[in-house]
Amino acid sequence: MNPTQSLEALSSADLDAIARLTREAGALIMEVYATDFAVRGKDDASPVTEADEKAEALLLKGLAALYPDIPVVAEEAVAAGGVPESVGDQFWLVDPLDGTKEFISRNGEFTVNVALVRDGQPVLGVVYTPALDRLFAGAQGLGAYVEQDGERRAIQVRAVPEAGLTVVGSRSHGDAQAMEAFLNGRKVAEFRSAGSSLKLCLVAAGEADLYPRLGRTMEWDIAAGHAVLAAAGGTVRRVDNGAPLTYGKPGFDNPHFVAAGKQ
Repeated sequence: MNPTQSLEALSSADLDAIARLTREAGALIMEVYATDFAVRGKDDASPVTEADEKAEALLLKGLAALYPDIPVVAEEAVAAGGVPESVGDQFWLVDPLDGTKEFISRNGEFTVNVALVRDGQPVLGVVYTPALDRLFAGAQGLGAYVEQDGERRAIQVRAVPEAGLTVVGSRSHGDAQAMEAFLNGRKVAEFRSAGSSLKLCLVAAGEADLYPRLGRTMEWDIAAGHAVLAAAGGTVRRVDNGAPLTYGKPGFDNPHFVAAGKQ
């Protein structure tokens, strides 16, 4: 069964094709991870490594071969000024190495993120953690799953336990005061820190209930995790007005948002 170039109707073959591609990118990342790699600063002072660049090149080549008519917005290309003139109603969002700080600190919590956006919403996404060899995937109409140690199981969001919410937050970008104010009055059983887009996937897998992001993110940081969460029955909404978070915004910046399971 082959992926469909038009992607008018999503299929499991499309999801599997993107999963294979993210695994290939992850293998390249782990080759660099095993070396004494250099860290450079981009124009916005954020770090970048050879792993980011090699993985993005592989992903761009693979997506162009599979879906030549669908434009791609990728983090490192955008940083270098390579923004497509028009992304239209359907485009890919790629973060070849989400959690570069986690990669540099070698804690394993970095991911490869690939998402398909259609009409402002992420409808297919894969998040792969190469150091942990754990892959999350989901697509509209197909559900979501996690794959690890050669086993695949379906995932879905959970109802909030009687003990209270499990809240996930950023390991590298925490704002404890803002988080405390946001959660005021809510019954919280546990707070967990996690790197990169794993936070969205933990909610999707029913391992957490809420991920408030009260700081800056870019669309490619979260689109793949958003797609997995949506396929698992969860939501991502803006904090300011409660509206669903959309993609293809000018500059690809996100407002503050909250990702949630069953509420």
